[in-house]
Formats: sequence, structure tokens, C-alpha cells
Amino acid sequence: MTRAVLFDTETTGLDPLTGDRVIEIAALELERDLPTGRHFHTLLDPGRDVPEDASRIHGLTNASLRGAPRFAEIAGPLRDFLGEGPLVAHNAPFDFGFLDAEFARIGEPPLDRARMVDTLAMAKARFPGLPNSLDALCRRFGIDLTERSTHNALLDCRLLAAVYVELTGGRQRALSLLEAGASAQPAARYASIGPRSPRPVRPSEAEEAAHAAFLTRLKDPLWTRA
Repeated sequence: MTRAVLFDTETTGLDPLTGDRVIEIAALELERDLPTGRHFHTLLDPGRDVPEDASRIHGLTNASLRGAPRFAEIAGPLRDFLGEGPLVAHNAPFDFGFLDAEFARIGEPPLDRARMVDTLAMAKARFPGLPNSLDALCRRFGIDLTERSTHNALLDCRLLAAVYVELTGGRQRALSLLEAGASAQPAARYASIGPRSPRPVRPSEAEEAAHAAFLTRLKDPLWTRA
């Protein structure tokens, strides 16, 4: 199956088991790990107050959610959009946990954890010991962050989609499809890029220090031997 969905949530807090709720959901459709342009996005009325600490992070307030639908109203269209393929998220257990709690409240089954693709785990495996937040990965891959003043679910999805392309080598696959004469529309958006030139990753001093600290926890790593 080539279709996947990348998604993100914003919430009233950190723990759905203590009453925190989802207040924004955004999801992007991917084909062969590349965005197609189709997306799902909605704000949600959580049926409770949004704490000021949470509002400072994502910019959503009680006033901005007034008149938004309840989760039960969008659960069907959301499941339809999520489909049956892989579900990609950054720190995916967090987002899965919140959606599972919302589905449980309306008597629906949880998401299948076998569908989970966690880009945070992918990034940690590729860059051990380095910061792997979405912001850090965007800076590492040269992805523009100028619009990200708060955590907005739809913008975060678009940034994560660009990061996911880098983590999976999706651009190279798109260019290969074009060279082979494939007609897949998602690949066409990269037609003007041309051959990709290597882009070395240059960690900051702080990242190098973090990596060095990580190496001290390993028993006799080969790459530190003289």
C-alpha cells in the first residue's frame, strides 16, 4: 500500500487519562511518502477550559474554540480520512494516546498500533544523542521555520512532511519516478528540483556536545578508538 497519513494534534495538556482533550487535529495524505495536497483539519470544542499554559504553546484559547465541533461530530470523517494505511506522527505514542482516548469516549475502538510510524524514533536512530524535536530537525534539514511562532497542527504537519521526506529519502524516489516516466501526480511537484546535490549536516556546538555526552554512555565505541 502506497497511501499513508501524517497527522498531528494539539491538546489541553499532556495526559488524556487525567481529562486532557484534543482541541485541534490536522492530517495530510501521503502517496509514496510524498504529500498529495489533500488534508483534513479541524478545531474541536473540548468541553472544558483550555489552561493558559497550553494556550501559550499552541495559541488556542477558549474563545478561539467557541462554536467548534465536538469530537463525536468529526470522528467518522476523521476515520475515513485516516484510512487503513500507515499513520505517521512525531512522538506518535502521544498523538495515538489522545485519539484513542477520544474514540473511547464515544465507544469506538482505538487505532491499530501496528499502523504507527514514529518520526521521533526514526530521527533518534539516525541522529543519536542530538536534539530531535521538530524544530531541531527542520533546522538540520534547512526547512523554513519562519511561520512557526506557535504549535499549529496543520503547519506542524506540513513541516513534518518535509522532514519525513528527508528521513525516508522520498525526494530521490520522486525523481526516480519522473526519470522512469511515471505519471504519479505527487512526484510531479518535484520536477523542477533537478538532481539533488549532497547537503552535509553540520551540527551546532551544543549538538556536538550532546553527541559526545551520548558516546560516553557506550562501552568502547569503535569510532572513538585511535
